[in-house]
Amino acid sequence: MSEELIICGESREERYATLLPQIESLTAGETNLVANLANTAAAIHQTFGFWWVGFYLVEGNELVLGPFQGPIACTRIGYGRGVCGTAWQRGQTVVVEDVEQFPGHIACSSASRSEIVVPLWREGKVVGVLDIDSTSVGDFGPTDQEWLERVCKLLTKCAK
Repeated sequence: MSEELIICGESREERYATLLPQIESLTAGETNLVANLANTAAAIHQTFGFWWVGFYLVEGNELVLGPFQGPIACTRIGYGRGVCGTAWQRGQTVVVEDVEQFPGHIACSSASRSEIVVPLWREGKVVGVLDIDSTSVGDFGPTDQEWLERVCKLLTKCAK
């Protein structure tokens, strides 16, 4: 990934710095998790134009598709399966430079080339994940991880 990818005159870091207060504003006073996830997915998608941005929520021993922006997606993902299930199992962000090199990758779309998955925590356990796919290999790095983890922390504070 280019460390300082510039789009519309702003670096990725600058776009995240603008995005986070927007998400704070969108979620302020709203306690419905689905509403907050839906607006957050839309805001990230509009800001960066990633191929797919969405959430999967823990239901039993599976992640179930939640609010998203992009093409049709996988509906259910098992614990420890694919990038999303692995992030859930590990309880940490997983950044995949090239999804074709990730053992057990679940290909919901052949257009996806790189991926980042960030867990959503509540009361000491993972309750979902933020999943973002790009059509470019190596599109995600430390800047994305840092800011998307901030987004997820914000979301778990503002919804019940």
